[in-house]
Amino acid sequence: MKNLKIDEMNQSGEEYIKIKDLKPKSNENEIIFHNLFIVFEINEEIYLISGRAIQIIDWENNHQFCGRCGAKTATVPGRRVKICPECGFKSFTRISPSIITTITKEEKNENGEVENKLLMANHSYHKGMGYTLVAGFLEAGETIEDAVKREVREEVGIEVEDIKYFASQSWPFPNSLMIGCTCKYKSGEIKVDGSEIVDAKWFSKEEIDNPPLDISIFSKLVEDFKENY
Repeated sequence: MKNLKIDEMNQSGEEYIKIKDLKPKSNENEIIFHNLFIVFEINEEIYLISGRAIQIIDWENNHQFCGRCGAKTATVPGRRVKICPECGFKSFTRISPSIITTITKEEKNENGEVENKLLMANHSYHKGMGYTLVAGFLEAGETIEDAVKREVREEVGIEVEDIKYFASQSWPFPNSLMIGCTCKYKSGEIKVDGSEIVDAKWFSKEEIDNPPLDISIFSKLVEDFKENY
């Protein structure tokens, strides 16, 4: 069976269900490949090992030639680094850090009671998954806090404060490090671009469905909001 391609972070709930229901046929002459999302359900420890292997293979495939002069690179024995024999440029395994954050705000409900709400956005590329958290890659020269402020401003048009680190997670699709954060609403009105972000709004705990997958730190962040706010 041909291995199913995962397109970075774009795996939706509907696509996951379709993959999960597939039953690969096999015989003694075939090698069976399991999608990483399925491996996670089978055995989380094997998933973590497989995820690391995929990141190393991705690095191996994409650094066969020097990015500076174009010469064929060589792997240094005993080290995870490729070196160019012509100009000496070294290429190490590539990790792309990204942030994902909850944004909370206190609002009065119809009974006049103050309750915490969570801002979630509907991304155009997350078809079938509904509303998720704001996320994005760090840019050169940014701190984690800078990236949170910029991504929130770009995606939903508001300003945030009280940014705190929550947890991190290796995300091998293909080589990311997800940095989970929490922050609070500071000012502004929700404004989306209508292209990358289709819609965004505030949700109470009762309005938030459990994420379809628990493989991502996304589900842990939502669970934290439900339990502690």
